[in-house]
Amino acid sequence: MARLHKALLLLAALLLASTATTQAEPGQVDNIKEAFVRFGRCWKPPPASQANPDVEITAIVTFRRDGSILGRPKITYESENATDNDRLLYRIAVMEALQRCTPMPFTEGMGGAVAGRPFAIRFQVRKPPPKPIEKRAWLTTTTL
Repeated sequence: MARLHKALLLLAALLLASTATTQAEPGQVDNIKEAFVRFGRCWKPPPASQANPDVEITAIVTFRRDGSILGRPKITYESENATDNDRLLYRIAVMEALQRCTPMPFTEGMGGAVAGRPFAIRFQVRKPPPKPIEKRAWLTTTTL
């Protein structure tokens, strides 16, 4: 009876260990936030000397389970103030970013979760926030 009890405990421990969630290996993408961070790292906008830096562009991309792109990415938004040259340069930059980032190294769970589902990825040039104007009220002098 004790042997049967020990065998059942060992079997239960093995089952629990096999169904436990696995942690992502370093460099693998395990959630949507990590995927968008990786897209941000791959994004290299066109030089400001060649294109307007105020252009935003959004692409819809669908992935397979293995992280490769399923079908063709589709541009769904471009800023109104973009010229034809800006649009061309930004579209090229988006496609180059997608080539640099794919195949996306999804974990098995993330790959299963995103397979066939579209991602809307917004690409834009991030400008540093303007420096605040320092108010020097404490330095004003008054004469009595």
